[in-house]
Amino acid sequence: MDTHQLSYQIDNRLYLNITDSCTLDCVFCPKTRGSCKVGDYDLTLGYRPKAEEIMACISQPEQYDEVVFCGYGEPTLRLNLVVEVAQVIKQQGGKVRVNTDGLANLVHKNNVLPKLATCVDILSISMNAQDADTYDSICQPGLPGSFEKMLEFVSEAPRYISDVRASAIDGIEGVDISACRKLAEQRGATFLVRTLDKIP
Repeated sequence: MDTHQLSYQIDNRLYLNITDSCTLDCVFCPKTRGSCKVGDYDLTLGYRPKAEEIMACISQPEQYDEVVFCGYGEPTLRLNLVVEVAQVIKQQGGKVRVNTDGLANLVHKNNVLPKLATCVDILSISMNAQDADTYDSICQPGLPGSFEKMLEFVSEAPRYISDVRASAIDGIEGVDISACRKLAEQRGATFLVRTLDKIP
């Protein structure tokens, strides 16, 4: 397996692509539209890479501004691997960010934030919409109650991790950026406006 599919660099950030499975089927995701490419990188996986394979892609993590768990899948679906790899990155002086849909507690049926707090510096949560109907329409979650559980995750996360960000994409039909900002800030998260097709 080409290691470029497991890691890719944008500016001075190293991104780790650990799964192509996801809890959502977002209409705006390039994967949903038939592409698994980011620039010149093909993020197609088709298998579950082991921690050792991911670590082999990381040399001197301290040289990067961040090492980011972000591919064309939801990294917290492989929670144990995230924690294992992130702890090594931290031990080697690196800074860790996890980009997530905020549904880990729903999927794993327990509060995963204490685990993430041991090794994650920044948690970036894709809020994507201001209400359940819009969220269900554009994110097409596989689990019922996903919007509410995502908001609960946004609310809980700042208790465990000091830098929590929630985001939505500007220009998606039906998404009210101002309302999303209010939801995020009410819950103690920093709000970020994302650009369509740009990896954050």
